[in-house]
Amino acid sequence: MTEQDYMNRALALAEEAYKLDEVPVGAVVVYDGQIIGEGYNRRELSRNALAHAELEAIDEACRRFGSWRLFDCELYVTLEPCPMCTGAIINSRIKRVVFGAYDPKAGSMGSILNLCDYPFNSKPLIEGGFMQEECAEILSRFFADLRVRKLEQKRSREDVSAPGAGHGDHD
Repeated sequence: MTEQDYMNRALALAEEAYKLDEVPVGAVVVYDGQIIGEGYNRRELSRNALAHAELEAIDEACRRFGSWRLFDCELYVTLEPCPMCTGAIINSRIKRVVFGAYDPKAGSMGSILNLCDYPFNSKPLIEGGFMQEECAEILSRFFADLRVRKLEQKRSREDVSAPGAGHGDHD
């Protein structure tokens, strides 16, 4: 498999999140050319702030690898990791992170800050912007759809609360 194949798998996982009305982020952990962990966002579904794509992928990789140390593993993720996920990446000793879209609101591998610049005991290599257009497109589509749904809900609430609404008033 190629790097593009890994990111395409992460994008497919992001699509799964999208179908569940989750922010569409997907991640895979790769060891020796094989995907050993996968994940996508499930925060809304699980009502759990920890249910990020990267954490799910790292958790599965640790269980399959039989160790919390993922020294020779790489993580491919569609969106730049947040501080929590960057901490998990550092602590799991992942050697390399490849992400797609930059995250100007929570990105912790270069956008807001780079936690990997601090003197922690592990420092993954970082490659940002890989297949950036494809990764950014699914996020843009999701948030555009979300804005439309919220506007429709607001209009629906306004219609219900309007004077005379639903009372069968006729001229």
